[in-house]
Order: sequence, then C-alpha cells, then structure tokens
Amino acid sequence: QVQLVESGGGLAQPGGSLRLSCAASRSILSIYDMGWYRQAPGKQRALVASITTRNIINYADSVKGRFFISRDSAENMVYLQMNSLRPEDTAVYYCNTVPSSRYYWGQGTQVTVSS
Repeated sequence: QVQLVESGGGLAQPGGSLRLSCAASRSILSIYDMGWYRQAPGKQRALVASITTRNIINYADSVKGRFFISRDSAENMVYLQMNSLRPEDTAVYYCNTVPSSRYYWGQGTQVTVSS
C-alpha cells in the first residue's frame, strides 16, 4: 500500500523559508503526477503546486514566484521549497497525486507563518 509522508513544516517568520518533503513508500512518482495541497483553518483543501511525470510544473497564483516544487523519482521524494512566506500561507500541507486520491492522504505537515 502506498503511503505518502510529509515532513519539514514548522514555524517561520514572514519572509522566511521552509522546505517540505514528501516520501513515497513505493515508486509511484514515475507513474503519477504529484502535487502539494494545503488546507487552512476554515477553508477547503487546495492544490498549490503540481509536477507531472514529464516535469511540467504549475502553481496556484497565490504562490507563484515564491514556491518551487521538485521531484526525485529515484529517491521517491517530492519537495516544496517555500520562500517569502506570508501569514496567509499558514496551513497544513499535504502531498498527493494529481488528481488527488482519497487513499493517499497522509497526516500532512503544519506550516505556521507568524512573527
């Protein structure tokens, strides 16, 4: 069974950076497009960055130019580099396939941006 485990969240100051990691339990990255999603309190979960098996990348307008997604299929890892963080980036961040699968939601990693 595939599991996706997110890590790297924490507390950051506005303008700071964090790097999130997503480890897959088996080699799904060569098969599926992958994405990072986030869910802020009181809001629906939303896709913020995606990367296809051919490394075509897309970002939500709210993070464009600040967040950068990458993948390492050999290591079964997906990363999200987050720069110039803002308080509105505060959320639980998840990785999943694109489109998402209900079978692959993990625990997520909390990102809090606050001074």
